[in-house]
Amino acid sequence: MSDKDVTEVLQADAEGIARAARILAAGGLVAVPTETVYGLAARADSAEAVAKIYAAKGRPDFNPLIVHVRDLAQAEKIGEFDARARDLVERFWPGPLTLVLPLREDAKVAGAVTAGLPTIALRQPAHKVMRAVLEETGSPLAAPSANRSEEISPTRPEHVIASLGKACPVVLDGGASQKGLESTIVALRPDAAWSLLRPGPVSHETLERILGAETGADNASIEAPGQLARHYSPGKPLRLSAAEVAPDEFFIGFGGQQGDCNLSAGGDLNEAAAQLYECLHQAAASDKPRIAVAPIPYGEVGRAINDRLRRAATRQN
Repeated sequence: MSDKDVTEVLQADAEGIARAARILAAGGLVAVPTETVYGLAARADSAEAVAKIYAAKGRPDFNPLIVHVRDLAQAEKIGEFDARARDLVERFWPGPLTLVLPLREDAKVAGAVTAGLPTIALRQPAHKVMRAVLEETGSPLAAPSANRSEEISPTRPEHVIASLGKACPVVLDGGASQKGLESTIVALRPDAAWSLLRPGPVSHETLERILGAETGADNASIEAPGQLARHYSPGKPLRLSAAEVAPDEFFIGFGGQQGDCNLSAGGDLNEAAAQLYECLHQAAASDKPRIAVAPIPYGEVGRAINDRLRRAATRQN
């Protein structure tokens, strides 16, 4: 077996970060840790590099990518920021909030990043390793989750390798992701309207307290990652809000319902969010052919957990 058949794992020290940055600057792919999930990163200004992301993931070309930026100054060279956007940046960046904003006409990003849309999805991550990579690289990085399209998102390097294999040549090992759920995505519309495109760690309730009631018109088109009906799939039938469990079901519990894997024995939704993909990976790897999940409350981050589970339970047509 040649070295090209094996994913190289780099330690997230100064040497590993510098090497990852050199690979990215040269147009290569690197799986990088963020506080949400591991991302498959490439230079956002290189059409060839971005094409490698779509090919490695088997991602449909109508599904746009999130661009990760070093800071607000870098972001303002790509998207049009109004007062609401700057307020959200002040409150939540660096962190798990992605803003969908009008794309600047002079933005230096590959067309495939936006999937031809007039908007761009931007986020400043909080993870110290990803921030160091962005600083070292000097370029904004497109970085969707580092897994095959529709599969479970990765929160550990081994998840990346199991899903992508040699399609991802390098992984920068930053340990387990802290949040465990992809970022909240909010689109800011004209005339003070806004839409929640993907629930996440920054809750809908929190956004409504800041922005007012959600008033953006429903749009059936895909504007951001995580909007496909089928996503995060463990490759097995998955049953939600299970009160009873069959012998052939891997049970993902919550609170007092222990199960084969428990999202949070204490009923903590933030802990449950951090554990969700880990439990789904365990369920996918088990010898049980089906999966059942205990009821999860919908309040705050529970909305995001239930969103991921609902998409994971959607069967292939």
